[in-house]
Amino acid sequence: MKIVWRYISSSRNSYAALYAACETAGYLLDPADEKEIQNADVVCYSLNSLNYDVYAEEMRSLDAVVIAGGPHPSALYQEVLCDADYVVVGEGERALPLLLDALTNGADTSKIPGVASASGYQQPGYMVRLDAFPSFSQMKGYIELSRGCPHNCGYCQTPRLHGHCMRHRSRESVVSLAKRYHDARFVTPNAFAYGSSDGLHPDCDKLERLLRSLPDNAVYLGTFPSEVRPEFVTAGTAELVVQYCANKNLHFGAQSASDAVLSKLRRGHTVSAVWDALDICRDFHLRPVVDVIFGFPFETDEDEEATLAFVKEVSRFGKVHVHYFSPLAGTPLSDAVPREVLPEVDRELGRLALHGQVTGYWHPKRFD
Repeated sequence: MKIVWRYISSSRNSYAALYAACETAGYLLDPADEKEIQNADVVCYSLNSLNYDVYAEEMRSLDAVVIAGGPHPSALYQEVLCDADYVVVGEGERALPLLLDALTNGADTSKIPGVASASGYQQPGYMVRLDAFPSFSQMKGYIELSRGCPHNCGYCQTPRLHGHCMRHRSRESVVSLAKRYHDARFVTPNAFAYGSSDGLHPDCDKLERLLRSLPDNAVYLGTFPSEVRPEFVTAGTAELVVQYCANKNLHFGAQSASDAVLSKLRRGHTVSAVWDALDICRDFHLRPVVDVIFGFPFETDEDEEATLAFVKEVSRFGKVHVHYFSPLAGTPLSDAVPREVLPEVDRELGRLALHGQVTGYWHPKRFD
């Protein structure tokens, strides 16, 4: 039986993790493009809400067993079963190898925890222990530090996919994986929450033990794809970056410069916390890279103008990465209609982008 992974650049980190998990079980998920999947018996996809429609027709047209996973199929597995034969709901390190075993051996697939099919869905009674699976093997990806998020941001799929309780990879496991890289880079919902028992407060002692234990290569923490929350930017965490890390940037999310918007988003921090984080960046000579989002349906003109003023101020000494609000499946704002960006805000963001002070996009966009 020929089993392949439909290679999509935006899901390469999921591919690395699931390749490693399936390899341990005896399955090699070779990457395949649009032509190569035509000759496969089983094709695996990992899709998000921004690219799902791009691949839905392709999945329907295949003369193969189609397995879909990722944030969008996990949130809407009943709908996705119209396009795929199976949906791996949530974390796939245990469920996907079990499903491949059943398909290979002609066994019953209806009772595999975490797998949905026309026969129904059995919810798993477990959460994946990160140390039980490497972040990558032959197909390299970022080193995953933690999963889950205790916060409940209205636009975010992370807690819906991985739960509200943060799980951390052990220091020993992280160090072992880091030895395979010249530059160690990490993926995590909040880099400065590593080792924290509740995910709400930084544990600088555990974070320092991790950084101190890493091999003598370049370590990048607190920059993409290991961004942080603004209230976790403290003198203690900033000092650790300066002492142990190679990055001179610190990447964190503000999302809005309106406390009313942040409250409706359930962000769990205020605009004041963002300004405090910016002050700490300047104190420690770290360049802030700040995420903001335009287009929330409940934004007023005044909210949007306040966020633009914030963007202009930050761009004087840092960089701003701008996003346009996209409703994602399974989130509290999944059915929300994005608000159009004010013309004057659009023009000013364009001007800042031409000068290299702003990156990103603030109009609807579809991704591969």
